Amino acid sequence: MKPVAPSPDNDRYQHQRQQAIRSAASVFAAKGFHGASTKDIAEHMGIKQGSLYYYFKSKEEALGEVCRYGIEEYVEHMTSIAVSDQPFESKLMATITSHLTSYRERNEALKVHNDERLYLPEEKRATLKLLGSKYRQQLEGIFEEGVKSGALRGSLDCHFAAQAVIGMCNAWGDIIVREPDLDLFDTIQKCTDLILNGFRERRIVKR
Repeated sequence: MKPVAPSPDNDRYQHQRQQAIRSAASVFAAKGFHGASTKDIAEHMGIKQGSLYYYFKSKEEALGEVCRYGIEEYVEHMTSIAVSDQPFESKLMATITSHLTSYRERNEALKVHNDERLYLPEEKRATLKLLGSKYRQQLEGIFEEGVKSGALRGSLDCHFAAQAVIGMCNAWGDIIVREPDLDLFDTIQKCTDLILNGFRERRIVKR
């Protein structure tokens, strides 16, 4: 007797699909897209290979879902931070906290997004790029608010600043994935302090 496919509207199905996405993330993070197979994902999930097709029609679809899972929630967090009425310094620390914490909580999916998304077809990459652009634009807006409020110098290139913060967070995110014992809070504080205060010793100007 042919098994009945679970309904996508069923809570149990949605829970199992999330498990399938996380299993795919683990396998892709360990083996890469080309090195992984749907059999590997099914074995990681503890199901038969044929049952995996209830959740993904192909390995490519699994990769797309993992990449979307890896970036979507932290873009939503960025939206919440951007629209809040916090001062610039608080928004910056909240951004860095959200970005780096995402690597600790969902590190495999983010690693796959960063390393493997280029293997997706162009239309799926375009969707992910829109999410990434939204994140960067919102961060630019935070820097622009900082300039307007006087918290930052007027000559600051806000686009460059946003890209620099994203680059630093992604670099430290890779380290967080590799070193699970790394003190996350200390890393967040140091990144925030570096952006706010730079490398040079602050000097008190005598009047």
